Amino acid sequence: MLSNKRIQELELVMEFEKVEECFKEVSSWIENVGRKRLKETVNLDDSLEMLLQARKQFREFDLVASEYCRRGQEALKKMDRWEDFSSVDVQSYRVKLQSYKDQLEEFCTQLDENRHRICETVRLYEFFDKVRLLCASAARRRT
Repeated sequence: MLSNKRIQELELVMEFEKVEECFKEVSSWIENVGRKRLKETVNLDDSLEMLLQARKQFREFDLVASEYCRRGQEALKKMDRWEDFSSVDVQSYRVKLQSYKDQLEEFCTQLDENRHRICETVRLYEFFDKVRLLCASAARRRT
């Protein structure tokens, strides 16, 4: 039994090394591109026109970012079996895996939050734009 468990652990290590390339690519993109682009969306312009343009740019970025999130999540899913192993030999790989998982979850959460914030801000600006037009129309009718 011990020998079988050791063989399974070695198989997992070999599998991890294959999947790690995907983790590294996703992680590198998050650090070098993703986080920078998310920071750019923190300060939204104060006109509806500029906001609509920012939303369009964010949607383009969101497509790419969502694909990286999906790829990272698929890679993590392949490594779900790690939770069954507690060997000291496997521990360093589990730490790396947890680090990738934390980074991915944090980025995907920030992406979702920014997507929601931009969408809600656009809706609010569109509402205020309609109210402004209605008020201007009503003021013209009175004169």
